[in-house]
Amino acid sequence: MSKRLRSSEVCADCSAQDPCWASINRGILICDECCSVHRSLGRHISQVRHLKHTPWPPTLLQMVETLYNNGANSIWEHSLLDPASVMSGRRKANPQDKVHPNKAEFIKAKYQMLAFVHRLPCRDDDSVTAKDLSKQLHSSVRTGNLETCLRLLSLGAQANFFHPEKGNTPLHVAAKAGQILQAELLAVYGADPGTQDSNGKTPVDYARQGGHHDLAERLVEIQYELTDRLAFYLCGRKPDHKNGQHFIIPQMADSSLDLSELAKAAKKKLQSLSNHLFEELAMDVYDEVDRRETDAVWLATQNHSTLVTEKTVVPFLPVNPEYSSTRNQGRQKLARFNAHEFATLVIDILSDAKRRQQGNSVTGSKENVELILKAINSRHNSENQDIDQPDYDSVASDEDTDLETNAAKASRQKSLDSDLSDGPVTAQEYMQVKNALMASEVKIQQLMKVNINLSDELRIMQKKASKLEKQNSMPESDYDNPTPSLELDEPGSGRKGRQRSVIWQGEGSIPENTDTDAAPSSTLPSTEDVIRKTEQITKNIQELLRAAQENKHDSYIPCSERIHVAVTEMAALFPKKPRSELVRTSLRLLTSSAYRLQSECKKTLPVEPCPTTDIQLVTQQVIQCAYDIAKAAKQLVTITTKENNN
Repeated sequence: MSKRLRSSEVCADCSAQDPCWASINRGILICDECCSVHRSLGRHISQVRHLKHTPWPPTLLQMVETLYNNGANSIWEHSLLDPASVMSGRRKANPQDKVHPNKAEFIKAKYQMLAFVHRLPCRDDDSVTAKDLSKQLHSSVRTGNLETCLRLLSLGAQANFFHPEKGNTPLHVAAKAGQILQAELLAVYGADPGTQDSNGKTPVDYARQGGHHDLAERLVEIQYELTDRLAFYLCGRKPDHKNGQHFIIPQMADSSLDLSELAKAAKKKLQSLSNHLFEELAMDVYDEVDRRETDAVWLATQNHSTLVTEKTVVPFLPVNPEYSSTRNQGRQKLARFNAHEFATLVIDILSDAKRRQQGNSVTGSKENVELILKAINSRHNSENQDIDQPDYDSVASDEDTDLETNAAKASRQKSLDSDLSDGPVTAQEYMQVKNALMASEVKIQQLMKVNINLSDELRIMQKKASKLEKQNSMPESDYDNPTPSLELDEPGSGRKGRQRSVIWQGEGSIPENTDTDAAPSSTLPSTEDVIRKTEQITKNIQELLRAAQENKHDSYIPCSERIHVAVTEMAALFPKKPRSELVRTSLRLLTSSAYRLQSECKKTLPVEPCPTTDIQLVTQQVIQCAYDIAKAAKQLVTITTKENNN
């Protein structure tokens, strides 16, 4: 790690002295307390890394420090720099503020809501704006001005934009110009070093062609970042890419444990996943590795005499609203894997990633990733048949997290060896690891038993709520079952959105329209009517988000009811059977998200004997539902405007 540039650094969020964490995709340095909030938001919002206790690629650290020193924080606090903000009472947090609610609310507004960033003038066609911004990015990366490029990315420029006239991407331009820090920034925002230009060349090719050998080697590392990180987690080494070794596959010391039929079935299902689903699973496991490693650093750097503080604990991966609720549930289940199970999953992913890159095919299948996780999980559970698996996971306590972290460290000692190294770990070492795991497993089993009854009671309450919804508030339409939503990008998120489906997860499903006699209609309402209803929906959503920001949880239900009424009124403008598939998809997303919103908001009711609700998790789901509603309404405005103008 390079030396810190100067000693006068302050936290970007609260101005505390000597920050020891960095948010890579935001280009800022932050203190311990603010970092705890960043971690709770998830890596899709902020990618945190400790400045001293985490290994850094030198140029990545240089990129963050360059952004920090050139005022990257002003991008995220643009409107706060306006003197009018001081007059209106809007201010950033300070070191003396409490983490909750003061610092947490400010950080969420700053990075999750993007409340203070510069807003471009409204335009009818957002794609044109994104294209213009991406062209500016394409041109800017040939220079050394990182802050300009981060600003463009924060406004919605696409790191993987393929310039139609130039026939290449911004990463090709940066590589050709030898701009290694620009390449680091683009990669953080999702640029792919393996992308070919119109001549069939990759950014790596252009870096080598221009004599930028350090850049070329770094681009290869970035290309294998996911599998390198997984291998390093298990055995503390990375492949030697310079000499053509791109994968290390660690081996379990006691491989006999993985020869059961369940283990074989799990591996077979993993191999039969489509490339897209396999990539999603690998990305989720990468995020879980990051969470576990950051946890270890977090615990090592805290004052253990005062460990129970108001700092946020992250016991499992936070909800990513760009992903379906099914995928979010699968991601959170990864935290339940003990060290041995998780190491097995990581090894299986590394093995299959190598197989797929080498082009070895396996018969395709549409198995859900969730089945893979269940199959691997069941290797352990089959040895404990008296323990029933609840549908919903209990939340790990601070003590469990500490135990799991120790087990993970022990597991790393157990899994030291690769297919290129010096043999398996001894039986004695394995028994030491097994003993370390037992303490964690006993605690988890106790929590699972307690959770069984609570989960059953929760499901009963959800069924009752669903029945009431069916009886009291079902509109007569054919678009109440959600279907896969459109792919989306969120400016400033640091990662392309991959939300492929928004699935109704309540116990009672929303029924199909029974009016089969209605004829498909191509008639659409007037643009003015749709805009008016959208404005009403937006106003109600803003009210809900304000309640969330101010922790007024008792306002969730009345807000959700007003949103539901506004959504119903908007849906009533459209024919019962729209001819346009795009209209039907948007209406399904609109109405199903409104139902999900009501269901989530009802979880704030203090109903006995329902277990204590995790308000933070509910709030994240509420925000996701509100986002889906606003997105669907915007799609309908765009569609009706376009159709009515034709």
